[in-house]
Amino acid sequence: MQLDATIAAIVTGGASGLGAATARRLASHGVKVALFDLNEAAGEALAREIGGLFCAVDVTNEASVDAGFAKARAAHGQERVLVNCAGTGNAVKTASRDKATGEIKHFPLANFDRIIQINLVGTFRCIAKSAAGMLTLEPLADGERGAIVNTASVAAVDGQMGQASYSASKAGVVGMTLPVARDLMGEGIRVNTILPGIFDTPLLQGAPDNVKAALAASVPFPKRLGNPAEYAHLAETMITNGYFNGECVRLDGAIRMAPR
Repeated sequence: MQLDATIAAIVTGGASGLGAATARRLASHGVKVALFDLNEAAGEALAREIGGLFCAVDVTNEASVDAGFAKARAAHGQERVLVNCAGTGNAVKTASRDKATGEIKHFPLANFDRIIQINLVGTFRCIAKSAAGMLTLEPLADGERGAIVNTASVAAVDGQMGQASYSASKAGVVGMTLPVARDLMGEGIRVNTILPGIFDTPLLQGAPDNVKAALAASVPFPKRLGNPAEYAHLAETMITNGYFNGECVRLDGAIRMAPR
């Protein structure tokens, strides 16, 4: 698929981090970009910067997602590109003992469900609704109707202590990539997933310099944090390379996460 002003795209989690970098890269080609996010201030600012559209969307709420798609399509037309970057995480052991008091507690199940709802169900919700819209489009010259890029994590494969919910949610994204690509293969819609390693996103920018330095040193090569622009570059490749389909690709400087 060629990226130009005839193409509309939606980027979830588009107000910051990986999503913002992807939105900027798509817009640099003239693509009409709609940002789905809960951060209205950052989302509106980025939309002004790139000439796009901000839609306040909670990916765990079906009515909110429907309203976001309706707003984006009214402004830009039916999207041919969806990039799912909305997600979150936490770190709590499955069960643990307080060293001071001896109290035993387990992972709060409501928190586990919340991570699954945002990272996995939210991603699938947006895929399903976007793909249904793409089916209304006439195929391009190569028979393609659209391209979808999802965001998992290296934690899907080698999650660390405390990452049971996060790893499960991201492994779910990896696990559904090929089946969804197969579901949509007859309609000319491609689906791929990126597994980022340790990236310099807002989640890490508030960490102390020594922590960030240690994380960077843990990467085999290059010994630094990933740049969101590098994620955006791979997302663009997945969108524009018509033979890229059903794949899950690590983007991590060859890191393999230790237990902690």
